[in-house]
Amino acid sequence: MSNRPILITASQLHAEIDNPDLRVIDGSWHLPNANRDAYAEYESGHIQGAQFFDIDAIADKDSGLPHTLPSASDFAQAVSAMGVSNTDKIVVYDTAGMFSAARVWWMFKIYGAQNIRVLDGGLPAWKAAGYGVTDKRRPPEPSAFSAEKDHSRIVALEEMRQRVDAADFQILDARGAGRFSGQEAEPRPGMRAGHMPGATNVPYSSLLNADGTFRPNSELEKHFRNEHVDPTKPIITTCGSGVTASIILLALELLGHTNTQLYDGSWAEWGSLSDTPIEKD
Repeated sequence: MSNRPILITASQLHAEIDNPDLRVIDGSWHLPNANRDAYAEYESGHIQGAQFFDIDAIADKDSGLPHTLPSASDFAQAVSAMGVSNTDKIVVYDTAGMFSAARVWWMFKIYGAQNIRVLDGGLPAWKAAGYGVTDKRRPPEPSAFSAEKDHSRIVALEEMRQRVDAADFQILDARGAGRFSGQEAEPRPGMRAGHMPGATNVPYSSLLNADGTFRPNSELEKHFRNEHVDPTKPIITTCGSGVTASIILLALELLGHTNTQLYDGSWAEWGSLSDTPIEKD
């Protein structure tokens, strides 16, 4: 079963851009070592009507970890102020093509959005199609988003320890091969290098075309098969801080597989602890 309608093309979004029920979200975020300011880039040019979703602000700031999931009430308050309700047609994009938008898509789903799509190829695809951007912000009309966190799709540290020990779940790590193997240093200070025992490396970039769009379903299926991943069995995804792990979840959902969870603490948590088991290749 294919669920490709999760994605929307630039031309499809352009055709809907004046729909009063449409809510466009710029979910851009960059790694700390990228030296990019996502909000400043949003202010200088974004898709008409887009509101900025800051994953560092809409987060549990008491967790001690980067952008972990906020409470349901905090999420509801933040997106209501953006003018978003549960039944709006929501489209998320980012400036990289496909990076942090998948995380925002997943967050909206976790908290109960009914109609949430991702712009395939993001802002680069929008511009490549010849569509313009604006630096004018449209003040949102506050709405009412009712949020309830779906804990069944989230894995916390103690459960992650159990899953690693039991080796009863497929663990897919979206980081690049160098970080997964421990040959490259982590971008955040204080992190040990390597990966969780039993994890499989599925770099998020391996699921995308060079332009940041998702590879066709047939290629995604073949890629997972080549990595000895069985999408019909339970899967937990992880990465550096829970962002690109969402790209694997989106790819799996494109193929109709939803027996998936995300380890929200990801390597920012696992790699910073002294008693979590780590392997290096």
